[in-house]
Amino acid sequence: MSNVANVPDIILEPMVRNAIMEDLGAAGDVTTRSVLPEGTRYKAQMRARQDAVVSGMQVASLAFRLIDPNLVVETVVADGTACKAGDTLMRIEGSAASILAAERVALNFAGRLSGTATLTASYVQELAGTKTRITCTRKTTPGLKLVEKLAILHGGGHNHRFSLSDAILIKDNHIAAAGGIKQVLEAVQRNVGHMVVVEIEIDGLHQLDEVLQTEGADVIMFDNMSTEDMAEAVKRIDGRAKTEASGNVTLGRLREIASANVDYISSGALTHSAGTVDFGLDF
Repeated sequence: MSNVANVPDIILEPMVRNAIMEDLGAAGDVTTRSVLPEGTRYKAQMRARQDAVVSGMQVASLAFRLIDPNLVVETVVADGTACKAGDTLMRIEGSAASILAAERVALNFAGRLSGTATLTASYVQELAGTKTRITCTRKTTPGLKLVEKLAILHGGGHNHRFSLSDAILIKDNHIAAAGGIKQVLEAVQRNVGHMVVVEIEIDGLHQLDEVLQTEGADVIMFDNMSTEDMAEAVKRIDGRAKTEASGNVTLGRLREIASANVDYISSGALTHSAGTVDFGLDF
């Protein structure tokens, strides 16, 4: 179970509100308004239809409460907790029309984010017993970055930088545009404050010596390098910088990559290729 605390609702509210407005359209829920007598009340339960690691309960709860602050919403299974098929995750009581209006948005968030948390948990489990930690990337769904990165934490993983402003990450295109590794690292040393972490990407051992000689990198990323070369690079670095493996990361390769003794493995698949967990709302 993850011990990650929820973020304040006010941070999530614009994202959830936009999703609700998109779903309500110009006239709201015309189906419910047409078939249900006004004032109909009901009790509903969100249930899991498959095993999963849960994420998105805070977001789902907020969706119901934004539609109708008078709904009574009880989260039964907290974000970061494993559930089994058939488990009740949330109970909602109040206006049936309000529950139905929020249903799909709440389920979409919960199912998608739980898919990310569940996939992350499988990566974390595969790395159990090693020093290597799994992290996400910025390959997230536009507009959903915050909650997808929270889902990574709920699955037991770790977050990479959140945005371009969080840290310096020098990639191959930066190196090419600036004229070389020495040039970019010297520029960083001149221009960046001491509180900013600096990471540089290399794609072979031929670049490593120049990085180490120039200094200035707190983290060195190995991009699509062989396991043998990564292990050699870790030895040469000898603790002078944190190490990260990236590229061609699959569940089946995790133990092999970790055998190179890298500190981190980053994988975009945790967000861009995660499935959706099947949750349902039962009246």
